[in-house]
Amino acid sequence: MTGGDTDRSIMTLGFDPAKQRFVGTFLASCMTYLWVYNGSLDPSGNLLTLDTEGPSFSGDGTLAKYQDIIEFLGEDHRTLSSQFLGTDGVWQRFMTAHYRRKV
Repeated sequence: MTGGDTDRSIMTLGFDPAKQRFVGTFLASCMTYLWVYNGSLDPSGNLLTLDTEGPSFSGDGTLAKYQDIIEFLGEDHRTLSSQFLGTDGVWQRFMTAHYRRKV
């Protein structure tokens, strides 16, 4: 985090058979908002797109559409990318994190 602070976060994910959708939440110590996910897996089974809504970057109290996208690149490597839907209707990526299994 900025200034060397430590952030703690937790993501929950599951599959709702009634909705045939992936559902979950995200919460982090650096924010006060509980993000609620509703997502789908692409046909390859390697790309999980989680749609959500949360506070816009404008800081004016409005909500914006976001996506967290988990891509499974192999048994030991996955990425998490976050993007928001801009006022122009174009998705803008603002973060990508790589996760690797520690051997």
